[in-house]
Amino acid sequence: MHDFYGDYALVGVVLLVGVSFVTAALTANRLLRPSAPAPGKRTTYECGVDPVGEGWAQSHIRYYVFAYLYVIFAVDAIYLFPWATVFAAPGYGATTLAEMFVFLGFIAVGLLYAWRKGVLTWT
Repeated sequence: MHDFYGDYALVGVVLLVGVSFVTAALTANRLLRPSAPAPGKRTTYECGVDPVGEGWAQSHIRYYVFAYLYVIFAVDAIYLFPWATVFAAPGYGATTLAEMFVFLGFIAVGLLYAWRKGVLTWT
């Protein structure tokens, strides 16, 4: 029973040291930084161009869908590399080939759905 509580005590000490370190670093930052507030420092800075208009801009949902589709196909590519290494191993050829066709089938159905919904058209 002593080791059980000792493990929790160790976790508590490490947590306490971590929180203390972060608190000390943030306090030192606040005490040592220069402070010269000015109205010009509070304006938005974007690529050297002065801000014009409001800061609110809406983006079309299509851009998020493109990003989501990119993530899906990037994950697909990540799964293809291990499959290519195992495919050449003896005894795994037919099994991994069938599994990869199922996986690519799911990806193809998703791509077909996106195409049918008109997501892949830019205009």
